Amino acid sequence: LRTLMRKKAIRVIDVRKAEDYQQEHIPTAVSLPLAVLLGKDTPSGIVDILENLGISDKMPVVIYDDTFGALAARVAWTFQYVGHTNTALLEVTFSHWKSLGLETDKKINTFPRIQHSLNINCDIHADASYVETAKEQPNKILVDSRERLNFLTEHIPGAKNIPYTMVGSINGSILRKPEEIKRFVENRGIPADAEVITYCGSVGTLSGLTYYALKLAGVKNVKLYSKSFREWK
Repeated sequence: LRTLMRKKAIRVIDVRKAEDYQQEHIPTAVSLPLAVLLGKDTPSGIVDILENLGISDKMPVVIYDDTFGALAARVAWTFQYVGHTNTALLEVTFSHWKSLGLETDKKINTFPRIQHSLNINCDIHADASYVETAKEQPNKILVDSRERLNFLTEHIPGAKNIPYTMVGSINGSILRKPEEIKRFVENRGIPADAEVITYCGSVGTLSGLTYYALKLAGVKNVKLYSKSFREWK
């Protein structure tokens, strides 16, 4: 990331609250609080956000937060859903970035508006009607990313539980090593060639993190039910 920043060849996005961004942030980063994205959470609204941040179709994007990667994951998935494929998660939180002694800045960054196209990627998205049919099909597996107690209280019928805390790391990285996540997936009886749909409690943050964890572990066909259990109920 630091190499790309020096080349001015990347857009870094901070999805923490605006006041946290204003205090300090990774150099060159722009502010996009998750609440702002959720307030415009339609394909055209997201493209408008990309354009306002000066992000063109091909520009690499890296997203970070200070909430173990869950907020960043939801934003990254949303960008990829509207067609910005070159989107990545920073592997560490902002706090860990600072603890490594890496540079921070207080400059409020803005960039000229630029055009961005809209290319919906239906392969990574699931809505309620899709989940309704998928839960009856053996090759489609629902994964509930909430904590065990919430899952045991109630969940979508047929779902398996992989709590977000299992895929998250404890050494500063937002995700565990791919081989560890792969072991969790195998222990839940999820074949690598299955279609997996992740969901959580409300807006798809915890399940967004699980979405990327499964991708990291080699599960190729993963979808996010972003409206999650709140809408389902």
